[in-house]
Amino acid sequence: MESLKNRFLIATPQMPDPRFQEQVIYMCVHNEEEGAMGFIINQPTAISLVEILKSAEIPVPDQQLPPVYFGGPVELEAAFFLYSTKNAYQIEHQINISDSVSLSRDPKILRDIAASRGPSDYIFLLGYAGWAPGQLENELTVNGWLTLPADYEDIFHTPDSLKWRNVAMKHGIDIDLFGDEIGTA
Repeated sequence: MESLKNRFLIATPQMPDPRFQEQVIYMCVHNEEEGAMGFIINQPTAISLVEILKSAEIPVPDQQLPPVYFGGPVELEAAFFLYSTKNAYQIEHQINISDSVSLSRDPKILRDIAASRGPSDYIFLLGYAGWAPGQLENELTVNGWLTLPADYEDIFHTPDSLKWRNVAMKHGIDIDLFGDEIGTA
């Protein structure tokens, strides 16, 4: 199977796991050796980034900060940043997912955001979605997921409540009418 890195997984209406219903996952790792890893990008939590900064004893900037997101049910205490590298923002410990999106756990990003030196677009996530080798491929055969090309604007700028439907509609799929057929757009 072709790698799903830098693609979206869209939960279909047939998704049997309630944790993933109506979710959009941005895939960051997918290979035969490690399995797969991605982040739910449309589920903000009640936790604010201000709370995170205060708990880390980092000064809170004057700018409005986005919410903290539920990235998935694995390692809920693990913090991650998905962020833009379009403004040439780079740090030492990052994984480039695409030409414009990177992933890191480096707390330096929090300090850079507080000092207005951080990435132009970012999502702070707690937890991730993970699959053992072969597990995601099995789930794809039972119609729980639809795979679609990822888009920078959808990751960072589409309102969370609209991401699930809008990502599908952008590729000509009315997710509400999605039937029992699987495929890749």
